[in-house]
Amino acid sequence: MTSSNAISEDREALLRERLAALAPVQLRIEDESHLHAGHAGAQGGAGHYRVYITAECFRGKSPVARHRLVYDRLTDLIPHPVHALAIHASVPEVSENTKEQFPL
Repeated sequence: MTSSNAISEDREALLRERLAALAPVQLRIEDESHLHAGHAGAQGGAGHYRVYITAECFRGKSPVARHRLVYDRLTDLIPHPVHALAIHASVPEVSENTKEQFPL
């Protein structure tokens, strides 16, 4: 395992630990830092992540309110070690005909 892989895995574990408070039924975290190499925000080792999270606590909440719940759990990690965060927040089993659920 390379040093950068270890760092990525440690950060992903930290994100999972923090987001566990939202009781996700599904959680996928993608490290997209490699797509931003050379970007000013990536200097110093800060990462870029995409989070797909499905949780009952999002039900009845607007997309902005869902994002706030996620950011509230991670606020002290921004801007370092997390420089950028893309959030896809959904509720469990809404309907087969909606785009609420994200594909895994």
